[in-house]
Amino acid sequence: MVQWTDFERQTIQSIFGKMDYDDVGPAALSRCLIVYPWTQRYFGNFGNLSNAAAIQGNPKVAAHGKTVLQGLVRAVKNMDDIKATFTELSVLHSDKLRVDPDNFRVNELSFYTSQGHILLSIVCPNAFSYMSICSFLLQLLADCLTIVVAARMGAAFTADVQGAFQKFLAIVVCSLCRQYH
Repeated sequence: MVQWTDFERQTIQSIFGKMDYDDVGPAALSRCLIVYPWTQRYFGNFGNLSNAAAIQGNPKVAAHGKTVLQGLVRAVKNMDDIKATFTELSVLHSDKLRVDPDNFRVNELSFYTSQGHILLSIVCPNAFSYMSICSFLLQLLADCLTIVVAARMGAAFTADVQGAFQKFLAIVVCSLCRQYH
């Protein structure tokens, strides 16, 4: 079980209490799809994701971004047992929706600049585990969410606030990926 300080608990509740879900959710998911364009392969049914403007104006991206934040609200309301809160969603993705774990099997991971040039390429002799890739993808989204929240909060997003927020997101990511093993 995760131990939360009073400061961490109050900080997380405050951030989500003041958050504009219609703004932050779509902005975070859009940022993830733009900055990490290879993640778009998991959203093939979302339509046009051909450039930043298309992604930012895509209603399916906006709707899913809001859905992600609503899921995080469930975690905020159940901070003492986030793992149990996301058991059903974790099972849904791995078993019922049959999100193929092979989607998460990667032998090579490359990052590209917006011009299509390779920025970084990682080649692994053995494929990453399903859980590590699931965790990696969700962590990218969590990082993008952190950037968007920091931009919206400005100077109020201190190092202590960031620490509490990222601790919360790390617990959520871990809880969501536990079905992949």
